[in-house]
Amino acid sequence: MAVTAHCPSCGAPVVFKSASSVFAVCEYCQSTLVRHDQNLEDIGKMAALVEDRSPLQLGAEGSYKGVHFALIGRIQIKYSQGIWNEWNLLFDDMRTGWLSEAGGEYVLTFAQFVPEVLPQFDALKIGQRFVLASQTWTVSNIENAECVAGQGELPFKVGAGYPVAAVDLRNQANFATLDYSETPPLLFVGEAVDFTSLKMANLRDGMAVPTKTVAARVFRCPACGSPMAARSREILAVGCASCGAVVDTADESYKVLSKSLGMRDEKYTPRLPLGSKGRLEGKPVEVIGFLVKRCVVDGLAYHWSEYLLAGEQGTYRWLTEYNGHWNVVDVLCKPPAGGIVEVENVLFGGQAFKHFSTTQAAEVVQVAGEFTWRVRRGETNRVVDYVAPPLMLSSESTGNDLSWSQGFYVEPQVIAEAFKLKADLPEPTGVFANQPNSWGETNRRIWGLFWKLALAAILVQAFFIFISSGKLLLRQDFTFEPLRSDEVQTREFEITGKPRKIAVKNQTSLNNNWIGLDMMLVNKATGAAWPAAREVSYYSGYDDGAWSEGSRDDEIVFLNIPAGTYYLTLDPDMPPEKAVAVRDRVEVHTASAGWSNFVLVMIFLIIFPIFSAMRHAAFEARRWAESDHAPVSSDDADGDD
Repeated sequence: MAVTAHCPSCGAPVVFKSASSVFAVCEYCQSTLVRHDQNLEDIGKMAALVEDRSPLQLGAEGSYKGVHFALIGRIQIKYSQGIWNEWNLLFDDMRTGWLSEAGGEYVLTFAQFVPEVLPQFDALKIGQRFVLASQTWTVSNIENAECVAGQGELPFKVGAGYPVAAVDLRNQANFATLDYSETPPLLFVGEAVDFTSLKMANLRDGMAVPTKTVAARVFRCPACGSPMAARSREILAVGCASCGAVVDTADESYKVLSKSLGMRDEKYTPRLPLGSKGRLEGKPVEVIGFLVKRCVVDGLAYHWSEYLLAGEQGTYRWLTEYNGHWNVVDVLCKPPAGGIVEVENVLFGGQAFKHFSTTQAAEVVQVAGEFTWRVRRGETNRVVDYVAPPLMLSSESTGNDLSWSQGFYVEPQVIAEAFKLKADLPEPTGVFANQPNSWGETNRRIWGLFWKLALAAILVQAFFIFISSGKLLLRQDFTFEPLRSDEVQTREFEITGKPRKIAVKNQTSLNNNWIGLDMMLVNKATGAAWPAAREVSYYSGYDDGAWSEGSRDDEIVFLNIPAGTYYLTLDPDMPPEKAVAVRDRVEVHTASAGWSNFVLVMIFLIIFPIFSAMRHAAFEARRWAESDHAPVSSDDADGDD
């Protein structure tokens, strides 16, 4: 139930909408008021709010999970990299919550009591993981901040200079904050939310995003005198495009954060000029910042460029470029589980990302344009990259901050078209970490076509085997004596239909012996004959194990034999020194479909997928040659001895 009182300083009515509100700021005279039942105590003037680009204001309304809420209070908190807003929410079910607004990210949390003892502030470190409130959390940010201003109703007493020691925790589902400004500390648990999902109304100027909240500040570079500008108070650092000096725009005297480039320092020209406007994925963006980073690996320096893009509703995106390879990058509000220690694989979004590289010190070497944090030349962070082309996951960490981002590889022409560049961007050099394999789709198509054609070949072969399965035409037994090797003749048999293959099989009783057979297939009517000579041998024994060689059986195929009545003649040749009779069963049958053509077809078909697979593998080898898991050649291995 709302409670109305009057400001002791100016007499204006002050309404407490929430029963839990104990502190308010008079919107007329900025007096800070403490509620004592129906009486208000004036404890001084509240510092003025810092103007920003926030579309929110007191009285704005929205909905979260079907419950309506209103913004009834606000505090501004200053930390090492700028200012963020905490909005006090009152829901229709009389719950209160907090909507955090920083860097274009919105997080909605609620106070939660936990029976376990909360960890000490000084004991926490970036990337540390622990279980709290039945969830596993990763420490993503540690800040010693202070409250600089307040507005509206608040559940506690604040004022300028009020200390706020806070630790942010994240996992893939939720967000939490440990607030150490109270004793014992408070836990707030919630989640990052999409601004549009809150269905906000009564925003500033009646718009989703104000067209202009503060006038752009124009000033001159303290180092070289070149003109510089910051579009809003949200911009905390501006790099001089002329000399490379970085200026702290939050400082009234425009303090230099890092000095200008020296005579020997290489100066990089952005491929996307500052102020370039375009559309990425259908949404407008503007290039407002450009920086160059460097890392040194095995004595070699690698440089890449990063572009800060200002988007809608106070959001920001990134473009990165290395050797002509581009990525569109977004900071993740719901990052993967894990800390700063690299692992072999990271599971995120239903995909497995494989560890690619770890850069211990990625250094900023050049800064130009506007940034929402106090960037400076010479600052470093640790970067761990994981890839699942065309995606890349990257964790960046410093002593008090851990953030994750996801990049998506795009071709240079996509960037050129997005920003309507007059000149083409340079073609990529080499293979990038998350560059899609140019042979990937081709390889999949070729293998798919191969399996279809191979299946067709198998079915055709099976069909011919089925329709041309061997038919027995003759079976006759003979016994050959060593000293009586006269020619013998088989019974007659008929071949009908079209010319076909005829197979003659000899199944002998050889044992450590051999026999030569001169055979002739004879057409009884025409006298046409098809001769063939074979030698059959089989030997076996035991010498440090059983052994055998040769075969007791043999088969010969006569091709294109026309229809007619036929018989076989067999003239045996046997060793005279071995007086052992040899039994021979002769079988004649029509031969089934052969395998030679099928094998040739399969060899022809497999050539193409093997070639594409080799090209695909070569591309991957070039990719991983640039990683921490590059294959070690034999020369490298020998050199390490």
